[in-house]
Amino acid sequence: MAATAATTSDLEGKAKGAFIDDHFELAVDLYTQAIALSPNHPELFADRAQANIKLLHFTEAVADANRAIEIDPSMAKAYLRKGIACLKLEEYQTAKAALEKGASLASGDPRFVNLIKECDECIAEENSLLSEQSVITSSTDNVASGSDTLDKTFPPSSMEPGNNLSDQAIEAELPKPKYRHEFYQKPEEVVVTIFAKGVPASSVDIEFGEQIISVTIDSSGEDTYIFQPRLFGKIVPAKCKYEVLSTKIEIRLVKAEAIHWTSLEYSKNNAVPQKAYVPTGAQRPTYPTSKPKTVDWDKLEAEVKKEEKEEKLDGDAALNKFFRDIYQDADEDTRRAMRKSFVESNGTVLSTNWKDVGSKKVEGSAPDGMEMRRWEY
Repeated sequence: MAATAATTSDLEGKAKGAFIDDHFELAVDLYTQAIALSPNHPELFADRAQANIKLLHFTEAVADANRAIEIDPSMAKAYLRKGIACLKLEEYQTAKAALEKGASLASGDPRFVNLIKECDECIAEENSLLSEQSVITSSTDNVASGSDTLDKTFPPSSMEPGNNLSDQAIEAELPKPKYRHEFYQKPEEVVVTIFAKGVPASSVDIEFGEQIISVTIDSSGEDTYIFQPRLFGKIVPAKCKYEVLSTKIEIRLVKAEAIHWTSLEYSKNNAVPQKAYVPTGAQRPTYPTSKPKTVDWDKLEAEVKKEEKEEKLDGDAALNKFFRDIYQDADEDTRRAMRKSFVESNGTVLSTNWKDVGSKKVEGSAPDGMEMRRWEY
């Protein structure tokens, strides 16, 4: 047990260091290794949730935060990270509930107060938009109810095909889609989220084409939902995938070309020359939304980094940084070799040759003048 705890602590320390250095993928990988050794350690799940937020993996972040809360319902940090992730997913009611619970456990923390205020503003705006849409639909119904009113409002010439006023009236009468959807993108993929709660996986059918996706949700007793957009750019159907979750359906579209999509769907209006998607160190992927954001995320990130720095364990910082730099730039086989050799040798061997260490157990190697001893318990 002592040996396992020490290894978990070592991996946790390295993960914290990787997070502070903005190596978020490495941090997630190290936290995952630590969780495999200590699956009931709530801090590991809460901290991995924060790293997933930085990677824009908000669904995974919510799952990690929920697991941390399940293990330790009194952990305020887990509620904070669940609230932030749900807020980014525009699940405002769920975010507010989590943040209010966290605020009750961490009285006086301004982060909870500011985020709860943002949730209230977004909920109010969302309700306002729904009310406006209801008024527009009701007005359209009244216009179409009688010929006298229709004649007064729309002269005969305005009802001819292609007329703008006629088109607007028809569009206003179209039913609101059953499920809301949105998307965000990375250089190599586009992630589409359909907010459909409680839909069984057996009712969902998704097919991928060269520049189209077909989504069908056939819930028993309800109208079938069909979403078949022609996409802005081409995709690689064989590499695309989707996952049906409890509150949504998440679809990952792998781009055929690393270009920036100005919208999800193709139209003549957005058929402009496509610029290569070349992210820089100062440019991070964004999560498109029509909702205004009032929280200073840069300030919040600085506060979280300060918190993580204060929690960082002592050790040979230079050596840890050297290890992270090698790991960050390595290919997958090299990473596997480094993880396997380091863990199996209790931190005394670090190999980058997978062919050498992949088929055997790596024995520890003590420094000159010392000897390896197994921990007896």
